[in-house]
Amino acid sequence: MTPDTALRPDAGNFPQTGLIGLLGGSFDPVHAGPLELAAGAQRALGLAQVRLRPAGQPWQKLQMTPGQDRLAMLETAVQERGGGTDLRWVVDKRELERAGPTYTIDTLREIRAIVGPDRPLVWILGFDQLRGLPGWRDWESLSGLAHIAYAQRAGEEAVLPGPLAAYVAARTSTPGALAGQPAGCFVAFPMRPVDCSATQIRSAVAAGDTSRVKNYLAPGVLGYIKTHQLYLAVNGQ
Repeated sequence: MTPDTALRPDAGNFPQTGLIGLLGGSFDPVHAGPLELAAGAQRALGLAQVRLRPAGQPWQKLQMTPGQDRLAMLETAVQERGGGTDLRWVVDKRELERAGPTYTIDTLREIRAIVGPDRPLVWILGFDQLRGLPGWRDWESLSGLAHIAYAQRAGEEAVLPGPLAAYVAARTSTPGALAGQPAGCFVAFPMRPVDCSATQIRSAVAAGDTSRVKNYLAPGVLGYIKTHQLYLAVNGQ
């Protein structure tokens, strides 16, 4: 993989200035799709930092690979993608350290309390996640805590359900406007297409055929999967 920026896994400091991007996911396993989503957002929106947040126990998912494995794979992918020494990409472990089901609204409230009321935060989504936003807990409060930036993945139809479409349209802005307020805007950004999913990778590993998905995995992630014998039985997504 070609690095887009200097990266480093770190659960530590937030940058003192600039936009902070937040990207959550199960990362089961982490692959080129979410990494390109993060890189695309950083390029288009000028994010000072992207915090990649592996989910603890999302309420929508009943079965996932243990958190320590997903965390190890994510840290490996971040190291191999850039191997830098700054904090422009960090791995944020807060949801793995939280007991019980995890909800985005709780994470945003926690991070907002850390950075204060005036710091711009940007929650990064794929278009499929945006389309399902009304199913999230307290979803209408999310944009009061952070801007929401979304990308359309390859092959997806850019159509939102009527009420959600109106909600987003009323709050749509431009990337340049994000730095001027802490939250409240929806912005779209371009993303290079990645024709792969975690489901496809798990299925390929379970079938003993990693040749068709290895180009979407950092070498260390593929090595971790093999060493720890993950996904030999397909787990859910």
